[in-house]
Amino acid sequence: MKAFTITGTVKKILFAVALAALAAVAFFLTRAVKSTGVAVVSDNRIDITPQQIESIKAIGEWEFMSVTDEEMVDTLRRGIFGTDRLVRIYYGTMRLGLNMHRVEPGWIKVSGDTVVLTLPPIGLLDNDFIDEARTRAFHESGRWTAADREDMYMRAHRMMLRKGLTAENLRMAQDNADAQMRRMMRAMGFNTVIVRFGK
Repeated sequence: MKAFTITGTVKKILFAVALAALAAVAFFLTRAVKSTGVAVVSDNRIDITPQQIESIKAIGEWEFMSVTDEEMVDTLRRGIFGTDRLVRIYYGTMRLGLNMHRVEPGWIKVSGDTVVLTLPPIGLLDNDFIDEARTRAFHESGRWTAADREDMYMRAHRMMLRKGLTAENLRMAQDNADAQMRRMMRAMGFNTVIVRFGK
């Protein structure tokens, strides 16, 4: 029995047939990909989730400026036997900022890479800003009631509010809030950030 051998000419023919088959397969695959219309599209939208919105609101009171003040309040009471005098020094720190629990529904709106924030107005975060532990009697003569001391406390409170809640201080706190909100939103991927404050 004679052994079967492949001659050089047959090898060349088989190689050519294999190449032709590969070319045909490549041609049909290319046509199939073209016919399906495969395309790569980038989605530039940024989605902010309800959880992210709630985490921003959960910040609660967000301080952007503090104003420290010291006020001396003087009270005189004239009587038949002389004049009583009470002088007290009050210390307080007013914290100006945003109360994020006061945001309205729909306070954050997203469109593509743009976000619009509508925030509550900047205001006093805590109305009890006088540090009563640091209050000192500078001068005291005569008898004074708790009501007298409460009246002096309220006078000091009003004096501090006049000095602390100025238009300039509120504007500076608002500028700080604006800058921090923009920084936070840009870190989340937004290119355009519009910040509005309520009146």
